[in-house]
Amino acid sequence: MRENRAVHQGPQSNLTRFALLSIAAAVVTMAIKIVAYFLTGSVGLLSDALESTVNLGAAFVAFWTLRVVAQPPDEEHAYGHGKAEYFSSGVEGTLITVAALAIVITAVQRLLVPRPLERLGLGLAVACLAAAINLGTALFLRNAGRRHRSIVLEADAQHLLTDVWTTGGVVVGVSLASWTGWQPLDPLVALAVAVNIAWSGVRLVRRSMLGLMDTALPPAEMRAVVDVLEGFVPKGVRYHALRTRQAGFRTFVSFHVQVPGTWTVQRGHDLLEEMEVALRRMLAGVSVFTHLEPLEDPVSFEDLSLDRPPPTNAK
Repeated sequence: MRENRAVHQGPQSNLTRFALLSIAAAVVTMAIKIVAYFLTGSVGLLSDALESTVNLGAAFVAFWTLRVVAQPPDEEHAYGHGKAEYFSSGVEGTLITVAALAIVITAVQRLLVPRPLERLGLGLAVACLAAAINLGTALFLRNAGRRHRSIVLEADAQHLLTDVWTTGGVVVGVSLASWTGWQPLDPLVALAVAVNIAWSGVRLVRRSMLGLMDTALPPAEMRAVVDVLEGFVPKGVRYHALRTRQAGFRTFVSFHVQVPGTWTVQRGHDLLEEMEVALRRMLAGVSVFTHLEPLEDPVSFEDLSLDRPPPTNAK
């Protein structure tokens, strides 16, 4: 078994600056939305402000996680610290769900005890300003997350985009409540916002769980890996036991290669090196593990499963 790692630690170590941007945006928008709530008394705007407190907590978790992920592999973590990203996104998803529950409780209370809305024009203008700040920050973080293959930044961006849609829904709901004079419309919009927020949180938690369970590469990337390996078959070799997994920004690919037994070790080594180079060109941040076997040996065909069976002649 041989391993060839592609080191992409440098760019990853700089991602904390994006988390600092998220923290700053969360502080500013939270303050703005709290002002909007006190101006209007709208429970919808209060629900929006509560979500911003979750944004702030999630941004601090993201900052801590990115600092951990940036650390190089060590004796206790030979494969790096990439899985810490799934912890961060899982925490963020949980916080989002808790915020949704808090919004539901507040909205139900307001349904039971209605309260008139005040100074809507100024309050809604302030809320729209917060939404604009979140939108710009979210788009910036989403692009950075995709570029650096960081689930932490993508989760933070998704959360902020949800916040933007939340603010938009609240603005519409509060405006309609004021226009129609039907006060229950405000808390009803808050309940709809809570459902949307909860769904976003559940999706983040699910994605984190899949990452912690060593889920394989997405179908498109898996097909690309297979295409690369299939390109070497005409050279008279075979491959099997292909396995992939992700740990944050890092990708792991392992497979066995069967070559004619008459080949020299050097020739087999050169082939594996060529295959690994091709995969590294296709996938950023990939670590490749290969195992060379002779085509003529029947034992070479008995290691398709993860747990190889013991020899039948074992005593």
